[in-house]
Amino acid sequence: MPKRFVIIGGGPAGNQAATYAARLGAEVTLIERDIVGGAAHLWDCIPSKAMIATGGALSQINSAPGMGITDVAASLDFDALRNRIGAIEEKLRSSVVGLLESQGVRMVPGSGRLVGPHQVVADTATGSEEFEADVILLSTGSRPRIPDWAPIDGQRVLTTRDAYPPEELPEHLVVVGSGVTGVEFVHMFSSFGCQVTLIVSRQQVLPQKDPEVAAALEEDFLRRGVRLYMGARAIGIDVDGDKVTVRCDDGRTAAGSHALLAIGSIPNSEGLGLDAAGVKTDGGYVVVDHNCLSSVPGIYAAGDLSGKLPLSSVAAMQGRKIAEHAMGLHAGPHRHLDYEKAASAIFTVPEIADVGLAEADAFASGRKIRVTKVPFSANAKALIENDPRGFVKIISDPATGVVLGGSIVGRHAAELISVIALAVTAGLRVTDIVESLLVHPALAEALADAAE
Repeated sequence: MPKRFVIIGGGPAGNQAATYAARLGAEVTLIERDIVGGAAHLWDCIPSKAMIATGGALSQINSAPGMGITDVAASLDFDALRNRIGAIEEKLRSSVVGLLESQGVRMVPGSGRLVGPHQVVADTATGSEEFEADVILLSTGSRPRIPDWAPIDGQRVLTTRDAYPPEELPEHLVVVGSGVTGVEFVHMFSSFGCQVTLIVSRQQVLPQKDPEVAAALEEDFLRRGVRLYMGARAIGIDVDGDKVTVRCDDGRTAAGSHALLAIGSIPNSEGLGLDAAGVKTDGGYVVVDHNCLSSVPGIYAAGDLSGKLPLSSVAAMQGRKIAEHAMGLHAGPHRHLDYEKAASAIFTVPEIADVGLAEADAFASGRKIRVTKVPFSANAKALIENDPRGFVKIISDPATGVVLGGSIVGRHAAELISVIALAVTAGLRVTDIVESLLVHPALAEALADAAE
């Protein structure tokens, strides 16, 4: 009899686990209450990147005179953008559903919950159905965090999920939160021509990132006319007709037509029956080991619910590894997920990407490192494309030359970081990058230059 694999949540972790487990011979049931493909992925990540791409196209067209092209201009058709986002979402959703169907995965629309260590109930529109399971995966994702002082109405005061896209284009958007999501919103709406104010609770945007990287982004925001309220923590929001005022703890206020909160997320763990099954949690997140296995044998957790890196790429890899582990493929030595080697990107302009050991963390721990940096202003392709902003920074071990990490600020950073990510994961040396015969002219040449 094939293993019965029941998955609650069909985001990147859930659908990857379903696909791999089915290929390995499991009988797979996938329970999803919102959208197969993942609400956070298809309703947050993909729409935001589509909006950013549109803003980037606008900026590129309007900067065409710098490349010798005259008499060009572009404007935003907000309804067309909305239709474009919907079409992309549907195409991706259909692709995921088609793949799952081709693997024989049964999809149940409804809310899943545990009623025991091997029992799952799906509450659907027509009633409830109980499933016996040998393996259970919990991958229910997360939702925007909303503090008590924020009167979210979806009209003037928005969460991130209300803004992909919002019902109307803001005249002046006040963004609360300067992490990855917050700065992407600043870039996105400023590229659409909106006035933007960013409330920054620390003394730099992207407080968890390299200060040099953050400074490059701050410089670009200021160049675009973005107002930065540094060292200000939002404590209240007042709405008066078509005006929104954000109050800060230092007495400053920021007024605009709309306010948007980008201050993190909380796991969707309520109503899952975790206590009934004896699953240990910490702050709402399911506690997992290196195999994403919870405190209860046979019950796994992945994606945002696992409390690890909240990245779609990480969730998808967790799903794959869980399927392999549950189906017995990891009985012998194998490579575990190393979250410290996960590449991440921020889709601003210029783009920002990093992987592995950060320079500040190395210095804080007293670890000896070699840091080399090359600006894109010295790169032929960057000059050809009329965008020489940013740099490549590579961190390596001075004794062995092994690549430990790196940061990229500039055009196509999210693509270029893959080279450094591969080097970090595979334990390659800087000489391996230097001695690669790369294309000329290409932005990637800056990687080899930084590795020298």
